[in-house]
Amino acid sequence: MKFSLFVHMERWDEQVSHRQLFEDLTELTLMAEDGGFSTVWIGEHHAMEYTISPSPMPLLAYLAARTEKIRLGAGTIIAPFWNPIRVAGECALLDVISNGRMEVGLARGAYQFEFDRMANGMPATDGGKALREMVPVVRELWKGDYAFEGEVYKFPLSTSVPKPVQNGMPPMWIAARDPDSHNFAVKNGCNVMVTPLMKGDEEVLDLRNKFQAALDNNPDVPRPQLMVLRHTHVHSADEPDGWKIGAQAIARFYRTFDAWFGNKQVPVNGFLEPSPESKFAEVPAFALENIRKNTMIGTPAEIIARIKYYQELGVDEFSFWCDNSLPHAEKKKSLELFIKEVVPAFN
Repeated sequence: MKFSLFVHMERWDEQVSHRQLFEDLTELTLMAEDGGFSTVWIGEHHAMEYTISPSPMPLLAYLAARTEKIRLGAGTIIAPFWNPIRVAGECALLDVISNGRMEVGLARGAYQFEFDRMANGMPATDGGKALREMVPVVRELWKGDYAFEGEVYKFPLSTSVPKPVQNGMPPMWIAARDPDSHNFAVKNGCNVMVTPLMKGDEEVLDLRNKFQAALDNNPDVPRPQLMVLRHTHVHSADEPDGWKIGAQAIARFYRTFDAWFGNKQVPVNGFLEPSPESKFAEVPAFALENIRKNTMIGTPAEIIARIKYYQELGVDEFSFWCDNSLPHAEKKKSLELFIKEVVPAFN
């Protein structure tokens, strides 16, 4: 089992500066590297303070200079907002800067809010077209000269400059949920990243089954890697109510997610108030006990047991998702406990 860190700068209070958030993200990444994590993942989001990352590339390039071993994952680039030539070139440049530590995840995008601003109002549901064209095109550009004329992208003969430095094709990941996206990823030799969001381990099993079905549909393709991304909060066994801190924070995170995803309010300077608690009073997933059970919240012993179950399912990488609305000190405390008491159980 490999472990990775999935992290953004998240801002809930205007009193905390963006510079401080940048330093906090750097500290968590250095902790993860020292703790034996394989990869740090940073995604892409626009014009929203609660997940700050207009591009993962400058952050990852900076982290390349601050680290020695940890791999640097753009997880994920939103395909409809990019040109394939730019994706190929920027990813390859990150690979050069990091001396072969680059990994790239691609996704179709989710927030209509972002599509309204980054893709001329394209329906977010159409993002998959760009993703399906992007994946093979980027690989061809990494190989050399290539021209393309598709439904979404068209360009004359071009190539990626620079080229990646790592041996073989750099790892490419697809954020997958439905059977078609799993099948596309496996068929194209891409690793698969999945997130159950607020759902429980039955959703992890369902996503693993979709991945397995895609493997069965493509028997001639070498088995790619499967990563599960989970909101994670570890508390000491000496703090029997420590789980409540994580559960309340993740509830706030998803009430904010709901507000952004609903796309019905106008943000003020990048901030949007979470949807009210009353909206979810009768929604079982938002009950704190269910958040505790469904996301990765618990003592080290409880979390070890859960991750060992994922290992039995065939999951190759567990990604510690630390976006959860908690202040940096709480995130650091949780990550330290995970590194000290959870990771050794898998070494």
